[in-house]
Order: sequence, then C-alpha cells, then structure tokens
Amino acid sequence: MPKKKLKIGVLFGGKSAEHEVSLQSAQNVIKALDKNKYEVAPLKINKDGKFDFDIVKKFDVIFPVLHGPFGEDGSMQGLLKLAGVPFVGPSVLGSAVGMDKDVMKKLLKEAGLPIGKFLTFYHTEKLNFNKIKKELGLPLFIKPANMGSSVGISKVKNEIEFKNAIKEAFKYDTKIVIEEFIRCREIECSVLGNENPKASLPGEIIANQDFYSYDAKYINTDSVAVIPAKINKKTSKKIQELAIKTFKALNCEGLSRVDFFLTDNDKIYINEINTIPGFTNISMYPKLWEASGLPISKLLDKLVDLAIERFHRESKLKTTM
Repeated sequence: MPKKKLKIGVLFGGKSAEHEVSLQSAQNVIKALDKNKYEVAPLKINKDGKFDFDIVKKFDVIFPVLHGPFGEDGSMQGLLKLAGVPFVGPSVLGSAVGMDKDVMKKLLKEAGLPIGKFLTFYHTEKLNFNKIKKELGLPLFIKPANMGSSVGISKVKNEIEFKNAIKEAFKYDTKIVIEEFIRCREIECSVLGNENPKASLPGEIIANQDFYSYDAKYINTDSVAVIPAKINKKTSKKIQELAIKTFKALNCEGLSRVDFFLTDNDKIYINEINTIPGFTNISMYPKLWEASGLPISKLLDKLVDLAIERFHRESKLKTTM
C-alpha cells in the first residue's frame, strides 16, 4: 500500500501589519510542499483575526506562515499547543522573546553575545531627545518593540525626525526600542533544527535605500541579495556560530533567520532574530538554504519532520502527578 499522505495546513494572513507579506510567503510554501507526500490546504486568517480554529485539529501538521503580532509572537503557538497539533517553528517562549526586541536584546546580552547599544521606552514615558542623543549618538533607529518586516521603523537624524518617528513607532506597539546607528554591512544567516541546529551560508543584503525598510523589502524591491556573502571564511564561520548561539539562547526550534551587522573592521553585532522568516520569492531564509545545498522542497520536508519530532518528544512528558 502507498504511504498515507500527511495533511499539512498552511496558516497565513492574520491580524498584523505584515498580512500581505504573509500571503506571499504562504503562496510559495503551498507551491513548494511535495504533493506526493502531503495533502496541503490553505488556512487563511482574516485581517480582523477571524478563522475557524476547530479546523486545525484535522491536520497532521500546521505550518504557520504568519508574520508579526498574533502569529509570530507566541499567541498562535500557544493555541496550537492547546489544540495538540504539531506545528512548524519555535514554540511559545522562543516565538515571544524573538518577537520582542527589548526582551530579545536583554537575553542576548545576558548570554554574552554581541549587540549594539539600545534604550527601551513605554508609551507612558516622556522622551528627552538630547539625553537620548547623548547616550546613543546620531543618527539612530526607532522601532516598535514587537513588529517585523521593518514596519514602523525610522532612521532619525534630528529632533523633528525624532518626534515623528516616536509617533510612528507607537502606532504599532506600546513599547519602543531606540538603537545606536552602526555603520555596517547587513548579513543574514538561516538556522534549521531542534536540539542540534545547523546554520546556512551567510548572505548579504545591499539596500539601495537609506536602510532595509519595508518599502525596500517588498515594494521597491531593488535591493540586492548577495548569496553567499563576500566575506572571508573566518568571519563566515563566526557568523554561523553566533547564529546558532542566538537560536539556542532564545529557546528557538525548527527555523529562524538571524540578522547581523558587520563593520569594516570585521566586528559582528547581532541585530535580531526572525522566528517565522519570509518565504516570498525574494526571501533570504529559503535562498540561503538553497545556496547551502538544500532546495526549498527538501527544506520544507525537514521543517515538517522537526515539527513532528518535537511533538512526539513533548507528548512523552508527564502532565499529571
């Protein structure tokens, strides 16, 4: 008898500013999943967050391709755990800390990993431009703490831009992160695995705008991806090692993409982690694995296997005395 096909539900859309990016990612995932192995069904969440949650229990594995809040921040992962369904990607804790740039940076700092200077503020606090400028210098970056795809991020060079950027960031979160500017190249590295993760070859993003904004990523997509990055072997190996250390320090599983800053004197800083990286036509996560010898269909097979492996491992744990 032929082996029974696994039922894979690809969960996408959602109540997030990254809703449209999620649609593009889901389309690519659905197309690339091997139809000889899987029965694949799209599961769309509306922009108001509505969807039929009972449906997820019919699947062998859920593949969340939800970017941003309510999908990448641990909320959906918690629901899927309660439903008792294996799912791709980090679980509740890894997703939550990976999404919150403030908590993420504090954990990385505690782990002794290299990050740039940053400050965190809540919407109830008064922000003093001169005080922040003295501590972080100019220009600086202002970001919502919980958002991805560069949504709500501004590069600030003066006080007027600072005030506008603060308003913009607080549209998306009640907590913001302000970071020092680091003159650098932007390097990205994909990570894959559970307890023993592996890192891909690093790649470089050369943004043809002031910084790698949402517009540069998805609208005026004239930024250049150089894969593999043109860096020496020693630096490449160090970035791969730091990507794995970041993945482990933040309790991640399955997949993540770790983004770095690389200075002219080869100093490396961790910028952030993306626990559900994009799977669009231009997304770095699958492209980096392809360059590392793992085409997208095989990559998706591995992600499904990792989800099932974790589910079986956790199913053996005692939940009662």
